[in-house]
Amino acid sequence: MAASATTGVMNPLLGKLTKLLGEEYRRLTGVRKQASFLKDELSAMKALLDRMELMDKLDPSAKNWRDHVREMSYDMKNCIDDFMHDTEDAYEKKGFIRKMAQRLRRLGRRHQIANRIKELKVLVVEANARRERYKIDEFINSSPSIVVTDPRISVIYREREGIIGIDGSKEELVGLLMDSKKKLKVVSIMGFGGLGKTTLAKQVYDEIGGQFNCKAFVPVSQRPDVKSLLTGLQLKLGMEDSSHAQELQDIIDRLREYLKHKRYLVLVDDLWDEPTWNIISCAFPEHGNGSKVMVTTRLDDIALWACQNDRACIYKMKPLKEQDSRQLFFNRVFGSKNDCPEHFKEISARILRKCGGLPLAIITIASILASQEARSPNEWESIVSSLGAKISTKSTFEEMRGILNLSYIHLPAHLRPCFLYLGMYMEDREIMRDDLVRQWIAEGFVCNLHGVALDDVAKSYFNELINRSLIQPEETFGGEVISCRVHDMMLDFILSKSAKDNFISVAYNYEDMARLHSCEYKVRRLSLKSSVGDETSETLATSMLQVRSYARFWESKCTPPLSQFKYVRVLFFEFSYQCHTTVDLTAIGHFFLLRYLKVSARSADIMLPTEIQGLAYLETLELVCRSTQGFPSDIIRLPNLFHLVLPYGIALPQGIQNMKSVCTLNCLGMWNMSSLEDIKGLSGLTNLKELTLCTPYGQCLTADRVDALVSSIGKLRGLTHLSLDCPSESGDNGSQLDSLPDPPLHLEVLDLETWAFSRVPKWIGELGCLRILYLCVMHMSSDEIRVLGELPSLIDARFHVLDVSQDKVMVGAGLFPALEYFYLLCSEDVTEYLSFEAGATPKLLTLSLGFVWEEWRGATPVGMERLPCRQDIRLSRRYTSAESSENQEDVLADVVSAFKSAARLHPRHPSVTVV
Repeated sequence: MAASATTGVMNPLLGKLTKLLGEEYRRLTGVRKQASFLKDELSAMKALLDRMELMDKLDPSAKNWRDHVREMSYDMKNCIDDFMHDTEDAYEKKGFIRKMAQRLRRLGRRHQIANRIKELKVLVVEANARRERYKIDEFINSSPSIVVTDPRISVIYREREGIIGIDGSKEELVGLLMDSKKKLKVVSIMGFGGLGKTTLAKQVYDEIGGQFNCKAFVPVSQRPDVKSLLTGLQLKLGMEDSSHAQELQDIIDRLREYLKHKRYLVLVDDLWDEPTWNIISCAFPEHGNGSKVMVTTRLDDIALWACQNDRACIYKMKPLKEQDSRQLFFNRVFGSKNDCPEHFKEISARILRKCGGLPLAIITIASILASQEARSPNEWESIVSSLGAKISTKSTFEEMRGILNLSYIHLPAHLRPCFLYLGMYMEDREIMRDDLVRQWIAEGFVCNLHGVALDDVAKSYFNELINRSLIQPEETFGGEVISCRVHDMMLDFILSKSAKDNFISVAYNYEDMARLHSCEYKVRRLSLKSSVGDETSETLATSMLQVRSYARFWESKCTPPLSQFKYVRVLFFEFSYQCHTTVDLTAIGHFFLLRYLKVSARSADIMLPTEIQGLAYLETLELVCRSTQGFPSDIIRLPNLFHLVLPYGIALPQGIQNMKSVCTLNCLGMWNMSSLEDIKGLSGLTNLKELTLCTPYGQCLTADRVDALVSSIGKLRGLTHLSLDCPSESGDNGSQLDSLPDPPLHLEVLDLETWAFSRVPKWIGELGCLRILYLCVMHMSSDEIRVLGELPSLIDARFHVLDVSQDKVMVGAGLFPALEYFYLLCSEDVTEYLSFEAGATPKLLTLSLGFVWEEWRGATPVGMERLPCRQDIRLSRRYTSAESSENQEDVLADVVSAFKSAARLHPRHPSVTVV
C-alpha cells in the first residue's frame, strides 16, 4: 500500500499493523491487542483522510487535524519498524546461550518500545477526540464540490499584443485548420500549462471566426457536468433555449440537427479526459461544410484520442524562441526592446532562462518588475533568487500558482507524492527515469499490482507525468523517455506545496538548517542543494533523526552526520566531476530500513563499512566513483538487492552466484581481476535482466574468461539488456560469441559495438523482441541485412562495417518495419555500398551516415529519396591517420550540398546536419 503526500505513511502503517496481527507474532499477545486497537482506529481515520486528499482547500481546523494525523503516522511507523526489527533479530536461528543473552539485552529496549506504543495509542484517542470536538466529519460532508476560478479567464481577455512570438504559431495553426477539405476537421493543441495554448487558440478563433455561420468557445472544467456544458454550447451557438428539461441524448440530438447544414467553429478549451470528449464530440456532425473544431489539452493521450482519424491532427505548442522571449519581456518591463538599460541586460537574460520560453511566466515576472517603483539591480537580484527554489510569496505569482495548481489537483492521489518528490533534485538538472522510479519504490509511493513488477508500475507513473506535461521529456532511448527535466516554475510550485504538507525540506545554507530545526514538524525528507556552511551543532544533527530520504548535492564542509539518519530509506549523493572529496558511508551498516543508495562522484573516494549484510531491505546500490576504501565482501548476502552498479575497478564479487535477487548488474572492472569461477557464477543469476560488463581502458580478458562469459550468457534466459565492452586478449572474441548456441530470446537491447564479428551472428535473427542493436562486423551483405530487417521490433540500429569492399547492401522493401533511427559507419564511401528499395524502413525518422569523406565519389545512396525520413539526415566524418587537412572545407561543402539536393527531392524535405 502506497504512501501519500498529505497523509504520510498511513497506508504502509496499516499494513504493518496487519502483519503484527498475523501468525508470526501470535506469542506477543499484549502487542497484538494494542495493534488491533490502533488498526481499527486508524482505518476509520484513513477513510476520512482519503476524502480530504481530493480537496484543494480545507477549513483551518480540518487541515490542522489532517497534518497532526499525518505526522503521527510517521512516528507510529518508525516505532513499529523498531519493534519488528528487534523482534526479528531476537528470533533469528542462533545458539541457545547467545540467543538468551541477546533476549536479555533486548528486554529493556522492547519495554521502551512497548511503552511508546501505549503513548501512541493515547495520541490516537486524542486525535479522535479532536475530530469529534472540531466536527471534522460534518465539515467534510457539508463541503460543496470544489469550484475554483479558472485562472485562464484573465489570459483569454488579455490584450492581443500581450503575447509576442505567437504570430508564427498562429499562421501555422490557421493553415492546418483552413485547408480545402470540406469534411469536419479536428485540431488538438497540446502543451503544458502556461505555455499559451488558450491564448493562441483564442486568437485563431477570433481571426477565422467570421468565416463560419456560427461559433462557440467552450471552457471545460476539471470535473465537468457534460449536460450543463452542452446546454451552454447550445446558447453560444445561437440556438433557442428549450423551455423544458432535456436528457443528455436530447441535447446532443438537437445540436446535431442544428449544426447539420451549418459551417461551424467550436473551441473546446482545456480538455482533461477521454469520456468527456467522447460525449462532446457526438454533438458535431461530420458533413461537408468545412466545419472546424479546436481542442486544447495538457495531456498527450487526450490529444491523440481527439485526433483518431485522417481528418484530425495535433499541433504541439513549443516554448517561445529566445528572441521572442526577450521582446515580450522587454516590452512589458521597459516599453520597448531597445529601451533596456545596459546594466539590466545580463540579469534579464538570467530571468529569461528561468522562464524557459513560457509566456505566462515571462508576463507574470515582467509585470512584477515593471511595477517596481525603484528599478535597481539589487531589487532585480531578489526577484531572480525568488525564481529559484524559493518562490516569492507576492500576490502577483498567484496566477501562475493557480495554473500549476490546476494540474496538481487533477493528479490521481497515487501520483501526487511521486510528483512532489521531484523537489528533491537540483534546478535545471536532468533527472534519470530509473533513478527516480527506484526512489519512489524505496519510499513506498508505488502500489503493488498483482502480476506486474514494481519497476513497471513505477515507469507507468513516470510516463503519466510526462503525458500530463508536468515534467518535460529530455532523452529518449529505444522509443522510451529515459530522462526528464522540471521547469523552474514547476519546481517552485512543487517546493511550495511540499512545504505546506511537510513533504520535503530544502536547505541551501546553515541558516536554512537552523530554520528546519525550529519548524513545527519534524524533517521527513531533506535535500541539501549547496554548501551548508562551516558550522553545525549536535542539536541540529539530532533534529534529523526522522529523515526518510536524504539527498546531498555538491560538496559541503559541514553536513549532518549520517549516523543520525536512523530511519532513512533513500540516500543519494551527487558531486561535480571536479570535486575531489571523500564520502564517508561507514555508518550505513546500521540503517536497517535503507532501500536505495546511490553515490555519483567520479572524482571522489568512498569509504564503506566492512559489513553491510544488515541492510536486509537494500534494493539499489549504485556507486560511481574514483575508488573505494574497502568493499564489503558480504554484499552477496543481501537478500533483496535488485540493482547493483559496482564502482570502477571493483571486480565481480566472490560468490556472485548466490545473489539470486539481482535483476540489474553493471560491472566496470571486468578484467582478469574477476576470477574464472565468478564469471561462471553469472549463470546462477536466474533473475538477471540487464547485464553491462566493461573492462578498464586498455585491459582485455583472457580467452578462457571470454569462453566462460559466453557460456554464462547462454544460460541467462530472462536477459533483456546485454552490453559488453570487454575485448579478448586474442582480439577474436567475436568468433566465440558468434557460436552462441542458445541465446536469450527475450533480449530487447544488444550492444556489441566493441566486439568485432566477421559476419552478423545468425542467432541475432532469432531475437524477435530486439528493439536496439549496436553491432560491429568485418563484412555485411544484403542477405544479412535482410535477416536483421525482418526483426519486427527493431527501432534503433547502429552498424559499424569495417570492410565494405566485398559486398553491396540493398535494404529491400518491407524491411525494418519499426525502425526509427538507422546509423551506418564505415571506412570507405558509404554511398556506393548502401542503397534502398521503395517501401524500406517505412517509419524511419533519422538516417545517419559516417564515412571517410575523402573516399566519397560524389553521389548519395541510391533510393534515399524514397525513405520516409521525417526529421533529418545526419552526416559524420571519419578520419584516417594518413588524411591531409587540405581541401577539407571544399569536401565538406560538396558532401553537404549533394545530400541537401537529394533531401529537396524528398516529399518531407528532411534537414541535413553534420554531427
